[in-house]
Amino acid sequence: MKLFVFGLGYTAQAFIRSGLPWSRVAGTVRSAGKAQSLRRDGIAALSLDEASDAEIAAEIGSADALLVSAPPSETGDPLLARVRALLARASSPAWTGYLSTTGVYGDRGGAWTDETVPANPQSPGSRRRHEAEEAWLGLGRETGQAVQVFRLAGIYGPERNALANLARGRAQRIVKPGQVFNRIHVDDIAAILAASLARPRGGAIYNVADDEPSPPQDVVTYAATLAGVEPPAEIPFEDADLSPAARGFYAENKRIANGLIKRELSVRLRYPTYREGLDALYAAGEFQLA
Repeated sequence: MKLFVFGLGYTAQAFIRSGLPWSRVAGTVRSAGKAQSLRRDGIAALSLDEASDAEIAAEIGSADALLVSAPPSETGDPLLARVRALLARASSPAWTGYLSTTGVYGDRGGAWTDETVPANPQSPGSRRRHEAEEAWLGLGRETGQAVQVFRLAGIYGPERNALANLARGRAQRIVKPGQVFNRIHVDDIAAILAASLARPRGGAIYNVADDEPSPPQDVVTYAATLAGVEPPAEIPFEDADLSPAARGFYAENKRIANGLIKRELSVRLRYPTYREGLDALYAAGEFQLA
C-alpha cells in the first residue's frame, strides 16, 4: 500500500509509524533539509518549494491513500490548488484523509458538540480550515473519491505534553472558571486514521478527541503529581501573559463528543483521558526531557 502525505509533520509521522503495511511512503515538507533527513529514514520526501507539480502529481497518481495534514494558507489549500486537475481524473487514491480542527465549531459555551452541529468558525485560521474542508469534500462529491475529514482536538504525545513543559519550565496553570479544552493523543489519531482507511466513507466528518474535556490547569496539576514536583502557581486568566493566539483559544469553550468514531470505526481509545496518556509518557521517561 502506497501513502502520500502533504505535510510530513508530527501527526503524519505517527500515522506512518502505526504499523500499516506501507510499500512506499512519500510526501512534502517545507524545507530541503527536512526532506533530506526524512529520505534517510526511508520516506520519499519532497521539498514543497522545490518539487515540480509533475513530481507531486506522479506520487499522488500512484498512491493508494492520501493524507493532507498541512494547514491552508490565506489563499486556500495549497495542494488542492496545485493538483486539483490530477485528483479530479485519477482513479486513486482510494482514501483521502483531511486533517482539520475542532476549532471550526467556534465557541459553544461549553456545550457538548458532535458532528451534527454546524460549523461556526470564528478565527481566521478556523475559517480557512473550514473552507479547505469544504473544498476537499467538494472534490470528493465531484469525483466519487472517498474524502474524509478529521476534526482534531488539541494534540499531545511524545515531547509535546504537560510533562515535557514542566521539565522545560514552560508549564502554566491558567485558570478561567468553566473553561475546558479537548485533547487527543497522537497515537490515538494514528489508530483512528488506520480504522478509517480500512472502511472508507466518502463525505464523512469525524470528531477526534478523547473522552474527557478538562480544565487545562487540571492537566498540569496531574503531570506535576506524576513527576513528584510542585505544580506552578495558579494564574487567573485575566492576569495571564498570553499571546493573542493563545488568548484566542480561551475565547472558545466546547466539549467535543467522540461517539461517531466509536460507533462507525469501532475505535477503542488507547488513552481515553489525559491521565492514561500522561501515565504512559511518564513511564517512557518524558519528564526527563529538557
